[in-house]
Amino acid sequence: MGVEGCTKCIKYLLFVFNFIFWLAGGVILGVALWLRHDSQTTNILYLQLGDKQAPNTFYVGIYILIAVGAVMMFVGFLGCYGAIQESQCLLGTFFTCLVILFACEVAAGIWGFVNKDQIAKDVKQFYDQAFQQALTAEPDGNNGKAVVKTFHETLDCCGPDSAMGVITPLWKEELCPKDFLLKAFQLHANCHQKIDELFSGKLYLIGIAAIVVAVIMIFEMILSMVLCCGIRNSSVY
Repeated sequence: MGVEGCTKCIKYLLFVFNFIFWLAGGVILGVALWLRHDSQTTNILYLQLGDKQAPNTFYVGIYILIAVGAVMMFVGFLGCYGAIQESQCLLGTFFTCLVILFACEVAAGIWGFVNKDQIAKDVKQFYDQAFQQALTAEPDGNNGKAVVKTFHETLDCCGPDSAMGVITPLWKEELCPKDFLLKAFQLHANCHQKIDELFSGKLYLIGIAAIVVAVIMIFEMILSMVLCCGIRNSSVY
């Protein structure tokens, strides 16, 4: 016998929340794939300076997002099917998956909060090393100039956030985009600032998505337990 009354309303409410959760998983998966293949980040994070690769901490977080999006779509489908079928077993499995996913999201959030400044810091250090080599090394001694030019063209910036970057004349024409020197002095668009803007904007977007998903998961855990109890009670009669 199916559930009736308020429990039936909860059943369909849980279905709606799970459908939204499934859609959110698809959105997160799509955003993660976009971030993974975004031209700015790929141009920078695929760079190699001699034997040193650009920091890939950002991509670790992206791969986690891809996995989370895929799992969310599976769990959302499981919740929808369990709610419609009024299956205590499926709802219990759904609740367990939600708890695990919520714990993983909290752990990922803590990791992201701890490392949010480190990502940009590592990339800025990589840029500074390339900039130093571009100024001091022989023309064919390394690929520092190519790395620096890629940063400048991708981020539309010129020079590091340091006094040396301003007073050193060697990089003005060789390393910076044409007609950028006047713009750099007008807008103070140094590459350290642009790197901060690049990653802080993307991390802000990820943070908003994580908060929205966490709120949905909390509601779903409550509704799934209430529905499971309602199904158990209705089966008694």
